[in-house]
Amino acid sequence: MKRFATLGLSLAILVAAVAVSSPTKVDAQSAGLVSALINRMEKNRRELKSLRAGISMVKYNAHLRDEDKRGGIVLYVPGQGRNSYVRVDWQYPAKETLAVADGQYTLFRPRLNMAYRGAAGSSRAKAGGAFDFLNMSGQQIRTRFEPLQDIYEETLWGNVQTTHIKLVPKGGASYRYAEVWIDGSGMPVQTKVVEKNDDATTVRLTDMQRNAPLSLDQFKLQLDGNVKIVKG
Repeated sequence: MKRFATLGLSLAILVAAVAVSSPTKVDAQSAGLVSALINRMEKNRRELKSLRAGISMVKYNAHLRDEDKRGGIVLYVPGQGRNSYVRVDWQYPAKETLAVADGQYTLFRPRLNMAYRGAAGSSRAKAGGAFDFLNMSGQQIRTRFEPLQDIYEETLWGNVQTTHIKLVPKGGASYRYAEVWIDGSGMPVQTKVVEKNDDATTVRLTDMQRNAPLSLDQFKLQLDGNVKIVKG
């Protein structure tokens, strides 16, 4: 429960979604391959106006060698920096809603009749961090990370064909590296972020509806007056 309160980075985001076929290595030294992949991601970023999808998340605690799993539905509308809109309605193991809008987050826990509110950069809002990769430009990928590593083709559960890459930040990041699985349209459908203490968060997106009609009102939770609000 405590680990879920932090909702660690990257959204993101399903060891449950393991590959069903052996990875096929690709020549990582091919500048043309890397350029084509980044261009595909950039095209997806520019064309993506909204997203509705199933989301599953596994948080691995390296010290305890234990996993916490949850799943639900996510809504996403891209924006600038922390101004992106994210809403995650967790359905299991307990119902909770995390909404990020206008640089602020609200985490509502109905079973406690309690909601946490604070800046989008707070650790409790980091479930939305998985979507940083959706909103990252090709130029940002080139400047923030070392040259792409571990590039190979991999088929994920559900027969989703992807290209796997490893992103190692050049410095100043709170995590050691991230792995991203990108489908044929340039959409990051699975991400795994490994922290400096070897804890990891893996997020998988499924049943994606690109550019689904969404209202920004859906990202602003309307809470009853009897809900206890905790600033965080």
